[in-house]
Amino acid sequence: MSTRSVAKAYFDAVAQRDLDAMVACWKPGGREFIRGQIDTTAPEGVRGFFGELFGAVPDFDLRVQELVVEKNHAVVRWRATGTFCGSSAFNGIEPNGARLELEGCDVLRVEDELIVSNDAFSDSMAFARQIGLMPAEGSAAEKRAFGLFNRASRVGTRIAGDAPEEIADGVWVVRGGFPMRTMNVYLVRDGDGVLVFDGGIRAMTKAVAAAGARLGGITRLVLGHEHPDHRGIAPGLSVEVFCHPDGKADAESDGGMHYVDWSKLRQPTRTVMPLLLRSWDGGPVPIAGTVSEGDDVAGFEVVHLPGHAPGQIGLWRSSDRLALVSDCFYTLDVNTGRKGPPRLPHRAFNQDTEQARASIRKLAVLEPAAAWPGHADPVVGNVREQLERAADTT
Repeated sequence: MSTRSVAKAYFDAVAQRDLDAMVACWKPGGREFIRGQIDTTAPEGVRGFFGELFGAVPDFDLRVQELVVEKNHAVVRWRATGTFCGSSAFNGIEPNGARLELEGCDVLRVEDELIVSNDAFSDSMAFARQIGLMPAEGSAAEKRAFGLFNRASRVGTRIAGDAPEEIADGVWVVRGGFPMRTMNVYLVRDGDGVLVFDGGIRAMTKAVAAAGARLGGITRLVLGHEHPDHRGIAPGLSVEVFCHPDGKADAESDGGMHYVDWSKLRQPTRTVMPLLLRSWDGGPVPIAGTVSEGDDVAGFEVVHLPGHAPGQIGLWRSSDRLALVSDCFYTLDVNTGRKGPPRLPHRAFNQDTEQARASIRKLAVLEPAAAWPGHADPVVGNVREQLERAADTT
C-alpha cells in the first residue's frame, strides 16, 4: 500500500468509528501525539483515546478536506461534527449535549505500510467554547474574563519584576522581588540577542523572559553563582546555562545550602530566610558548559570571585570599567533589609568569609567606575576606596 492509501484507509476507519480497522493501520509502538490532548502509543493508546471520544460523541463524523502526500508523510486536513451527548466522559469532561464543529490537521509518517507516528493539531479552544467550558467568542462573558485575566497579568508582571533599565552600553538590569526590588538580573548584548547574567529568583522568570524577547531573544544564561536566589529563573528560561567549574556540582544539586550556617542569622531572619530561599529557588540546574577566569563572555572578562560561593564570578569590561559581580559584596543588610554602603556578604551564607574578603580586594584593584551586585544598589564614585573599606570591616 502507498502512503496515500494507508492515510485514506485510516481516516475512512475514523469516519466509520471502526476502532479495529483504525488500530490495524498502526505499527505497534507507534506514537500518537495529539497536541494538548494526548501523547500515547499504538495500539492500545489509540484504541483507548478514540474509544473514549466515540463514547462521548456517538455521532462523530469526520470528513477529509485535503490530503497531501510527500514520500512517507501524509498531511491530512479534516473537519469533524457531532453531538457531545454520549454515555461516557471525554478527557474528564462529562457530555452536556453541545453541538460540535471542529477542524484539525494530522501529519502521518508511514513505514512498511503502517503508521509509525502522527502529529495532530486540533482546535481545543473551539471545543471548549462549543461545550460551554469557555465563553462564546465575542460575548460579554468573554470580555469580562479577558479583562480579569489582563488585570491579573499586569499585576503579576509588576510584582515579578520591573521593565529592563539600561545601565551601560548594551547592559540592562531587571529588578525584581516583592515588595522591595532588591533582586538584580542583568541582560548583556550578545550578538543579535542578550545573555542573562545572574539567575535571580523564580518569580522573575516571566519578567526576564519578556525583557529578553524585547531585546532580541535570550542566547544563554551565565550564573553569577549557584545559590538558590541566583539560579531561580534558570529552569524556566529554556536556554543553556553556564557557570564556573567550581560551582557546577552545587548548581546541579542543593545550590550550596550544605555550607550555610543559619545560626549566624538573627531572628526572625533565621526562621524566615530558609522558607524564602525555598520559594525563590527554581531547583537544580543542568549545566551545559563552564566559564573560567579570563574567558570572554559577550565582551566581558570573567573574574573568579570565590568565598561567598566557590563558583562565584563577576563580569568585567575594561572599556568603561563596568563590573557585574553577583554577591561579591552586599549593599543590603540581610537582617533589616536596609540599603547601605558595600559590605562583606553575610557570614551565614559564605563558604569561606576570608576568601570572600580577598575577592572584594581583588575587585577593588580593578578600580571599577561602577560595580553592580546581585542585590540592591550599585557602588559608584570612589569605588575602590569603598570596596577596600568593606573588605577591612570585621
